[in-house]
Amino acid sequence: MTLAADRPRAVSVPGDRADTRTDVRIRRDTGRTVRTAVQALVIAVWCLLPFYWMIVTSFRDVGYTFDATPWFTHVTLDNYATAFSTSLGNHLGRALLNSVFIGGVVTVIALLVGTSAAYALARLEFRGKSLVAGAILAASMFPGVALISPLFQLFTDIGWMGTYQALILPSISFVLPLTVYTLASFFREMPWDLEEAARIDGCTRVQAFRRIILPLAAPAVFTTAILAFISSWNEYLISSQLSSDATQPVTVAIASFAGSQPHQEPYTAVMAAGTIVTIPLVVLVLVFQRRIVAGLTAGGVKG
Repeated sequence: MTLAADRPRAVSVPGDRADTRTDVRIRRDTGRTVRTAVQALVIAVWCLLPFYWMIVTSFRDVGYTFDATPWFTHVTLDNYATAFSTSLGNHLGRALLNSVFIGGVVTVIALLVGTSAAYALARLEFRGKSLVAGAILAASMFPGVALISPLFQLFTDIGWMGTYQALILPSISFVLPLTVYTLASFFREMPWDLEEAARIDGCTRVQAFRRIILPLAAPAVFTTAILAFISSWNEYLISSQLSSDATQPVTVAIASFAGSQPHQEPYTAVMAAGTIVTIPLVVLVLVFQRRIVAGLTAGGVKG
């Protein structure tokens, strides 16, 4: 008869327990990586699938507009010719130039005004500072549809209907709050020692801002410029009511497209124009993505 005390016992080796913990940690990290990769893939497909379908439809013959084949079939370039066909009333080329001009002017003015305003809100103390910041925030929350009737009446009275300034000024009011709050968060986190050292060396506040603060804020300014331009480029509501045939941007021009076949909505031509309009923005973001990320994250780290 064998006693329990005489039975051989399993000896626990410290190295084995360490290996077990390492294996568990590796499996946990692997599972986390796989879940993250699957989630990223789902998000990428969800975001890129509409853009892919737009490109596929833009190269598809108009007779096969509603073909559900998920790859390129019945390929033709006629849709792109239709998008630029002035004989059909599609002035896409002129509309592209209008959008570039309007977006460029809006971006430059918003940066000039917004940079100064953001610096004042972030680095200066003055009476009514909270009130000014609240007014800027309230302006960004105001619905654009509520401005159409007042702006239409105002610009009609002063003779601005259908002009570039009638499109630029409202766009600035929408872009400026974004510019101010994006740059203010960056200026607020910048070290005060740099500006104080410049002041001690004899620089005025304006000189310190221009020579020290502004060069350091270049990533944030660059990012804000891209965001402001994209916001102005995509604006449709105000432009659809205040523009004319000569000043309408691409968003309005595409909405009024005419196709090669009468009494039929030109879906393929609209997709071709949408591809033409979207690709420059995609290229812009891809080329400057490092600067964009650096600008967006620069204000989130102190010191």
